[in-house]
Amino acid sequence: MPNWEELKKEWETTKITLKDLAAKHNIKLGTLKSRKSREKWSRGATKKDATKPKKVATPKKKVATKNKEQFEPIVESDDLTEKQRLFCIYYIKYFNATKAYQKAYECAYSTAMVQGHRHLRNPKISAEIDRMKAEQANELKLDVRDILQKYIDIAFADIGDYVERDSAGFTVTVKPLEEMDTSVISELSNTENGIKLKLSDKMKALEMLSKYFDLLSENDKKRLQEEKTKAETEFTKERTKLIKGEKKDTSLLDALIEGRKQYEQNKH
Repeated sequence: MPNWEELKKEWETTKITLKDLAAKHNIKLGTLKSRKSREKWSRGATKKDATKPKKVATPKKKVATKNKEQFEPIVESDDLTEKQRLFCIYYIKYFNATKAYQKAYECAYSTAMVQGHRHLRNPKISAEIDRMKAEQANELKLDVRDILQKYIDIAFADIGDYVERDSAGFTVTVKPLEEMDTSVISELSNTENGIKLKLSDKMKALEMLSKYFDLLSENDKKRLQEEKTKAETEFTKERTKLIKGEKKDTSLLDALIEGRKQYEQNKH
């Protein structure tokens, strides 16, 4: 598992970017963003830290070399442009043509929706993606800790990291996407009442982490227990409101009940 204290210290005491830090330590960028947001990492805390900018140059060069070593053997076709190569790499990562195109070309979502699928119909791009899939299938080894990390990100996600309220506390706005760990968002859409943002199923993530409790770090074990307590408290509050007639919408309570049922079933 990554040493998050060391990663936090490195980011806070140098000028390395999150992208370079993720590449240097072979960590998913979304996971790193989630940690930074959740643990409130803060840069430039002391004068002592501020006097160490020269040390950043060496890691950055190493990161660039590492990225080159990772990407060049994967894409061997000389018939593709640099952007097309990036599209192939991002498509293998996300298996989503729109997202891959938007990442590679840094364009609007509406453009990516059209051009992403056109790229998949390009014979040379399609052939390269097939080659990369075959190579990945031969070499891919799933580490259970990588899988658990994703459930950790979901279980400990805080909606407050994704939205902002005005000074009066009434108007809610969604923070810029580049500041979010979008991998834990299950739904983001515009409705007649405003923007709807829904995070991935926290109860399901808590249930999965409970099964692999022994593999978690001591810090994550403690946080897991805290999240389970919070979920139980929320369940009790919603049930009490319904019994007292203070609330007619049962959707949240139904979801909590279903999550609790699944958790209890998997305990036995």
